[in-house]
Amino acid sequence: MAFEGLIAFGLTLLSFLVIQRWLHHELQMFFYLLTRRSNLAVILFSILLLPGVVLHEFSHVLFAKLLRVPLRGFSLLPRMLPNGQLQLGSVQTSKTDFLRDALIGVAPFFIGTLVVSHLGSNYLGLKTLLPFLLQANWQGLLPQALVLTQQPDFWLWFYLTFTISSTMIPSAADRRAWWAVAVALGIFSVVAFLAGIGQWLALTLWPLLNRALLTLGLILGMALTIHLVLAIPIWGINRLLFRAQRALAP
Repeated sequence: MAFEGLIAFGLTLLSFLVIQRWLHHELQMFFYLLTRRSNLAVILFSILLLPGVVLHEFSHVLFAKLLRVPLRGFSLLPRMLPNGQLQLGSVQTSKTDFLRDALIGVAPFFIGTLVVSHLGSNYLGLKTLLPFLLQANWQGLLPQALVLTQQPDFWLWFYLTFTISSTMIPSAADRRAWWAVAVALGIFSVVAFLAGIGQWLALTLWPLLNRALLTLGLILGMALTIHLVLAIPIWGINRLLFRAQRALAP
């Protein structure tokens, strides 16, 4: 069996999570260095990511409605959790079975990847960069990337793609039912193997899953690129602001 899809998805997801956390930290630090007020920094950070937060929470609402799970609460206001993490929004649903709970939890990632793929391919033109990346043509990559920035409303679509991709990863609360799904899939795999249909499933379903994972890896690669484009200069700006404030301090 080919595992390039699984490998690509795993590597890009891990890289994206690391860079996303780094960028979020640098953005919050940037707003704090500008305002010197932690509460105001949180508010500005939340406003920056608001379009993505709205899509994230309404994805939960949409799947809950489709799966006929009643809602118990909805909020787009940021708040600090007891563990010190910042929660940008929340949706509470009534208690339900683990499958529907898992589907509601994964909704932001499912819808977010669709929107990011659409915006990145059709409005940002990032798919034109793929041949340069696949051929490692770094000399041609930068000029082509600069050409893309001349498209109408490029920075608006860039901002929306950033905010949506930066908030599409399910939170810890969203993932609470995933362990049950993983156990169920594991049991199904064992039963399929014992029943003698494991090889048939591997030959028929795995190629489809492998292609799906490869596609997700490419979409996450787009999100990763956007986060890197923002994280590196913001990191540099924060270093400059920090040094300037130290130099001006009495």
